[in-house]
Amino acid sequence: MADRAGSIDAPVRGQSVRFRLLAIALLPMLVILPLLLGVAIYRWNARFDATLISKVNGDLTIAHQYLARILEKTGVQIRGLSLSFRFREVEERETLAAVVELLEQSRKEIGLDFLYLVDAGGKVVASSIQLKGAPRADWPIIRSALSGEATSTGIDIFTNDELAAISPVLAERARLDLVPTPNAVPTDRSTETSGMVVHAAARATAPGGGPAALVGGILLNQNLEFIDTINDLVYREASLPEGSQGTATLFLDDVRISTNVRLFEGRRALGTRVSAAVRSAVLGEGRTWLDSAFVVNDWYISAYEPLVDTYGKRVGMLYVGFLQKPFNDAKFETVLIIALAFIVITAATVPIFLRWAQSIFMPLERVTATIGEVESGNLSARTKLPASGDEIGRVAVHLDTLLDQLQERDRQLREWNEELNTRVRDRTRDLEHANLKLEATTKQLIMSEKLAAIGEITAGVAHEINNPIAVMQGNLDVIRSVIGDEADKAKVEFRLLDEQIHRISQIVMKLLQFARPEEYAGYIERHAPGSVVLDCLPLVQHLLNKTEINVVREDRASRLVLMNRTELQQVVINLIVNAIHAMPDGGTLTLRSFDADRDGNPGIAIEVGDTGIGMSAEIVEKVFDPFFTSKRREGTGLGLSISQTLVKRQRGQITVESAVDAGSTFRVWLPEAS
Repeated sequence: MADRAGSIDAPVRGQSVRFRLLAIALLPMLVILPLLLGVAIYRWNARFDATLISKVNGDLTIAHQYLARILEKTGVQIRGLSLSFRFREVEERETLAAVVELLEQSRKEIGLDFLYLVDAGGKVVASSIQLKGAPRADWPIIRSALSGEATSTGIDIFTNDELAAISPVLAERARLDLVPTPNAVPTDRSTETSGMVVHAAARATAPGGGPAALVGGILLNQNLEFIDTINDLVYREASLPEGSQGTATLFLDDVRISTNVRLFEGRRALGTRVSAAVRSAVLGEGRTWLDSAFVVNDWYISAYEPLVDTYGKRVGMLYVGFLQKPFNDAKFETVLIIALAFIVITAATVPIFLRWAQSIFMPLERVTATIGEVESGNLSARTKLPASGDEIGRVAVHLDTLLDQLQERDRQLREWNEELNTRVRDRTRDLEHANLKLEATTKQLIMSEKLAAIGEITAGVAHEINNPIAVMQGNLDVIRSVIGDEADKAKVEFRLLDEQIHRISQIVMKLLQFARPEEYAGYIERHAPGSVVLDCLPLVQHLLNKTEINVVREDRASRLVLMNRTELQQVVINLIVNAIHAMPDGGTLTLRSFDADRDGNPGIAIEVGDTGIGMSAEIVEKVFDPFFTSKRREGTGLGLSISQTLVKRQRGQITVESAVDAGSTFRVWLPEAS
């Protein structure tokens, strides 16, 4: 009985000792040290957040200074123009057209969207662009300039009608569809039509000698270059940690009119609105917001400041901020590292106090547990027992050595398997690439052979057809001369025969141009593209008269092109006829010519646009292929192919942009005549 009692009491005393040792080792580390760490982490987190707010405040200062610099620079440039000898000489000695030309040239040099001269009565004397109406003359900056102040600048909000009075293009650019935004103030509006303008005016002299004001402005709506410049200044490369993203935004009231915040990949968040809390604080109370805020679809460390117009009214906001998540992740990672370090230190310290006890009851438990983990698949499990002179210690060390060897063999097998898989993937990928190249080359060879065969056949067929055509035309003339006045009785029939023979001749000529384009290269000379387009309109007037088509022309090209005039007319007429056919129910035909550079080479562009049925992406890909036509019975499919050949022969290019039910625009680019 005594032995039995001893065998029962021994485990109880062993457990009691184990628990007391654990309590002595763990209580200070698991109670006192966690409290100290918690207080330190709380204080560090507060300082970290304050540093972020301080940084975004500095970022807002840089953005504010850049906007102020834009305002100042615009005013200085307009003032410099009004005082320049060049401006005064043109104003006093040359015609009003020369003043207009100088204003347009200066507007482009300064980078303004509009520039005009207004007298004391509010009448526009001259403008850089043709105004569509009468712009307002009672702006505070204009009154200040007319009253004697040298230069006046500021931000003003133009209504859509006020922008349209200057330029419909500006009015359209200011228009933004509002995007439903979470947390924003509810609104019934669906569109933002007003425009935020950097507005500047300088005192000048009217042509008659009276006081006047030189007024210019830059529309900030959808001015992505302006907002991207702010973003590049504030958030230069490596100014934020990896994963963070700096953003800048310009608000008109609470609507984003210029931003690099992304609504989703590839689209900026134009038309989205700021949250109600930020709007109330910044626009309602006039405070600068420096705090975390929800921006479109994520949380940002944000800074907002109100923008005031020349009337002293808060009309918008300037915003900069950076993504908050990377910093939260960094804080979480830091706290996690501290916690892990605490756990590691705890795990390393406790065994010091329990080493003697563990040397008695833990070795066998560790060996058993390790074997169990290995059996369950964890080959990295080890006893990690120190070498000792007793039998249990030697068994544990030997077991760890055997497990190391087993894990090393397993690692080598996995590496060999991965290497084999990699080689198989590489060889498979190389084979697939080779097959794709072979297939593409085969298709190209087949197409080349087909086109060569078609060219030869076409040249032969065209030659054979020309002879019967000549005979038919000659005999038709003989019949007219033989029957004399009797020919008038069949005048309609004779005319139809002439037209059809002429049509056959034209088709034959197009076939020959496609088959042997080098034989049809005519004499090249220099032309103004606008005059060529103008000469083409009478040739297609009979087609324009058949339907209600409004022709809009815009000739802004100042350069000349070097090309055979007949060939260039053929290209333009072909594009115009295609555009007319695409608008059977009427529409707008737009003909534009302007200077354009391509790959650093100067040249001109001729655009032919329509508002017709448009083309799908599949048709656009084939539209320049020989014999491809969407007109069915009316077309030969050679017009665009021949036009492309003629243009490419002059080192030019034809491109097309089209969408179904949205019309098409063909652009012909030709190098400038040297």
